[in-house]
Amino acid sequence: MVQTEQTSLIALLRPVAVLGWPMVLTQLFIMGTGFIDTAMAGHYGAVDLAGVALGGNFMWPLFFLATGISMALMPITSQLHGANRVAEVGHQLRQSLWLCLINSIFLIAALQYATHIFLYAGIDAHTAQIAGDYLYGLSWGIPPVIFYISFRYVLEGLGHTRPPMIIAASILPLNALLNYVLIYGKFGFPELGGVGCGYATAMVFWLELAFMLLVLRKPYFRATQFFANFEGPRLQTMGKIFKLGLPIALTVFLEMALFGVIGVFIAKIGVTEMAAHSIAGNLNWMTYVIPMAMGNAASIRIGFLIGSDDLHTARATAWAMLKFAIVYALGISVLLVALRYQLVSVYTTDVTVTAVAVVLLLFIAVYQIVDDTQVVLVSALRGYKDTTVPMVISLISYWLLALPLGYALAEGLLGNAPLGVYGYWTGLTLALAIVAVGAGLRLRYISNDFLRIRRLSASETAAAS
Repeated sequence: MVQTEQTSLIALLRPVAVLGWPMVLTQLFIMGTGFIDTAMAGHYGAVDLAGVALGGNFMWPLFFLATGISMALMPITSQLHGANRVAEVGHQLRQSLWLCLINSIFLIAALQYATHIFLYAGIDAHTAQIAGDYLYGLSWGIPPVIFYISFRYVLEGLGHTRPPMIIAASILPLNALLNYVLIYGKFGFPELGGVGCGYATAMVFWLELAFMLLVLRKPYFRATQFFANFEGPRLQTMGKIFKLGLPIALTVFLEMALFGVIGVFIAKIGVTEMAAHSIAGNLNWMTYVIPMAMGNAASIRIGFLIGSDDLHTARATAWAMLKFAIVYALGISVLLVALRYQLVSVYTTDVTVTAVAVVLLLFIAVYQIVDDTQVVLVSALRGYKDTTVPMVISLISYWLLALPLGYALAEGLLGNAPLGVYGYWTGLTLALAIVAVGAGLRLRYISNDFLRIRRLSASETAAAS
């Protein structure tokens, strides 16, 4: 199969696109549920909106830390699928669910104790109580959603990306209906305000798992032998999954935590800057969804090719995805610059906020080039089961460069005029550029080390035996 390195760019990207477009829609539907929660809580009352937003800012980094470990199932499954060893996937999934159970316990405890943390931090008591009650209600849905995500990663690793998309699409209207009933107290239910969003989300999480259990009856999932037997914890397999998944979880957590800390610093600069920062961040996230989802699809495709020992095509696919990311990012950058006034006007009519936000979009136009590039490169490395080094690169770049440099530029500590919010985005851009370069060099090294790739690909056999 050496000749496949000469395969056309379109031929290399087509399988990734087939896997990726449902994953893009899945992420957009998930974003939609968050938007519905925020919008409906905001219509009920400003304090409820603040409480739900505060609860979300506390919950999501911890949520992705807990569920990111399960993302190890994606490259594990795709490589076993490529090697025609799908029957071994069931063992990996069963052991992952034991880890999910442990993670659920810690996450539930954190969410149910959140009110005390908010009050200790000096947050307004009414807002803190709403946020804490919101998280308390949501916490009852943590076990099913963590299990659901593990099943989802296995399905996607097997190449079946449409069922999670269909489930996410089905949940969207149900989430809105449950919010309406519990926020406003309809059909005999109590009027809970923003707190109702938490209980509605918990119900949605249980429904997601119920829908997923219907999908698990399909022959392509039953081939994993997940239902073949019950087994207790196997520390060797759990350790391998944890070792592969923890760096993924920490990478996501560290990035989200960084944005949270920067958001606090920007909020101290002023309301105008914080509003503009929120608009810019939201628009950046919307453009980021496609390369993020396509990067996950590339991870699956690369894992499958590695499992089938087509290492040349795996390498060619990784570099084809890099070209896609660059072309996509450059196109989006042009649109962000050309349409910056129109895009900002969707969010606000405030003249001062608009003035800051349109300048920030110029920064975003550059930032998202390196951001889209690095997410595709890091995802490709995940397909090779290389997760620790990318985490270290991200840790150093985010926390030892982006935050201190951004703060110094914002406050004018480097002999420059204080740049305020622009300083933080400059620091973020430089840091992400380093992540992209580091991940690119790492991918070049890993994708050429065929002996190491084959050794890691075969590692689950010993764990399953």
